[in-house]
Amino acid sequence: MIFTEIKAINLLQFNHFKQENLFHFSTTIKGGVSTGDYTSLNLGMYSGDDIDNVAENKERLAQAIGVSEEDIYIPYQTHEDKILTIDDSFLSKPDLEKVKLMNGIDALITDRKNICIGVTTADCVPVLIFDPEKNILAAVHAGWKGTVAKIAAKTVAKMKEQFDCDPTKLLAGIAPCISQERFEVGEEVVDAFQQAGFIMEDIGYRKPETGKMHIDLQRANELTLSEAGIPADNIEIADLCTYSNPALFFSARRQSVHSGRMITGGVLR
Repeated sequence: MIFTEIKAINLLQFNHFKQENLFHFSTTIKGGVSTGDYTSLNLGMYSGDDIDNVAENKERLAQAIGVSEEDIYIPYQTHEDKILTIDDSFLSKPDLEKVKLMNGIDALITDRKNICIGVTTADCVPVLIFDPEKNILAAVHAGWKGTVAKIAAKTVAKMKEQFDCDPTKLLAGIAPCISQERFEVGEEVVDAFQQAGFIMEDIGYRKPETGKMHIDLQRANELTLSEAGIPADNIEIADLCTYSNPALFFSARRQSVHSGRMITGGVLR
């Protein structure tokens, strides 16, 4: 990924998403007004931060990416596998109805231009999927539960079903998330991955000192995207750990409940 600064907002962008008809980004902690544990560009409305500060941060992001604040669509995520398409029918609804429809959603898809779709994370895996030929964008939130549910693959299937996207033509980007080294899990999580069909030797290792399993969520989602038909060369991985880089990223595991949120998303042009 490459760093870009726009109007004092520090953004990360994938190398292979350079398209005239797409502006995409992952935010960092830099460029906002929040203080304390939420310093400074916290974009999580439900993280315990001052709501006015979050609103100002969101407005600053909107100015940086060239859309109005009202045209930034972020779902209320619940670590499940529900997907919502942001289309003309959705956009025509009253604001309260839009909020209700986005409740319990962990992935958004759109073909509408000049609006922003995105997901919030602070260790979970944010995934962008883009069809450069049909100009379709998806933003996916894959925590370990979403990864187990293979929400990334389900999003690809939805893009194929609704917009006739060809998986072999899709580009995918896995943005900053917690690294395998830092993601120690219990046996119930190991069991969940095994039951979902993951081969643990492909995505994890057991640390001799502790006997605990460490799972590579980036790799698990990469495999899921590959199984969905996206060529390996079309998948870019940021390989930046949110836990290990406090100067750049919020981390729920590092900061506990007092953690801000980053947004990974994009705007079709």
